[in-house]
Amino acid sequence: MENLFENTILIVDDTPENIDILVELLEDFETQIAINGEDALETAWEDTPDLILLDIMMPEMDGYEVCKKLRADERTKDIPVIFLTAKTQ
Repeated sequence: MENLFENTILIVDDTPENIDILVELLEDFETQIAINGEDALETAWEDTPDLILLDIMMPEMDGYEVCKKLRADERTKDIPVIFLTAKTQ
């Protein structure tokens, strides 16, 4: 089936199971995948998504740092970001 929407969503998560769930839930959208902060930045800067679903807890560079770098760059400063987390507090 063709994608119903042309919007692209960048999913950023270091847990493969979470990525699989999100890709399945968002099957009608074009999705991009990044498994760490550096990969997320490179992907967003090369092929600007319309929305970013961003895990907060990742090794090396957490979601807050990724978001800070996205906001500091003209190409990505206006992309909506939704934080995802398994944190309970």
